[in-house]
Amino acid sequence: MSASMQPEPCRLRIEGDMTIYQVAELKDTFLTALERSPAVEVDLSAVSEMDGAGLQLLMMAREYSKAAMHEFRLVAPSRAVGEVLELLRLENYFGVVPPAQPDPAGPS
Repeated sequence: MSASMQPEPCRLRIEGDMTIYQVAELKDTFLTALERSPAVEVDLSAVSEMDGAGLQLLMMAREYSKAAMHEFRLVAPSRAVGEVLELLRLENYFGVVPPAQPDPAGPS
């Protein structure tokens, strides 16, 4: 697991697992970003696994941002993240738009 932070808008890129074993480390990174920036984007494209603890971290970050009237966005959720959000029907909660389904008739 690794996390890197870029400047304004603050962009966190999470790589590896977001499970109970990594969330304590990630929480400090998230809180630092949320305290320093009025806009935080979290790139989840390289997340290989997410459990309930990872989901709770994302929910905490969203609520923290909302209370501070800051922006919080999830960017490019990986398949593992997308499956959790879809299973729990939380795409709208986070403002995540599911990827477009391919047209069965093929390209026009």
